[in-house]
Amino acid sequence: MRTWLLLFCSIAILHAESAAGIKWTAPAGWKAEASRPMRAATYSIAPDGECVVNFFGAGQGGGVEANIARWKGQFKQSADPKVAKRTVHGLSVTTIDISGEYSGMGGPMASGKPVAGYRLLGAIVEGPGGSVFIKFTGPVKTVIANQAKFEQLLSSLDKN
Repeated sequence: MRTWLLLFCSIAILHAESAAGIKWTAPAGWKAEASRPMRAATYSIAPDGECVVNFFGAGQGGGVEANIARWKGQFKQSADPKVAKRTVHGLSVTTIDISGEYSGMGGPMASGKPVAGYRLLGAIVEGPGGSVFIKFTGPVKTVIANQAKFEQLLSSLDKN
């Protein structure tokens, strides 16, 4: 019974950090949250940030440009967002870095009112089984303190 439980827990952990033929490793200190619909993973980042990994299914969730435009549309900002493309372990990754007044909050923090001083680091990973969307949001201070960890997560991306 104990062996079965350990095997089940190992599979659950592996599944929580893989989707669409892509695997990743969450940075130390990022707390994995319970599973939620359409989310491959959710990490809470102290004190008040969140990183969500979405996989909607092969061919689902929209294209890269549509998602970049949607993320841009969640902010009123004074400076242009930084959008870049790179390859990580053979995977095409498009990233965005944007900050300002954020209105794209969902879930328990949703108030319907835009929040000033927010930042989003996002990545769209084109995997063998479809696109995976990684969205790290929080107050600018929290995101700055965890930017290296976000980059660590992106560097860990690999094909299953």
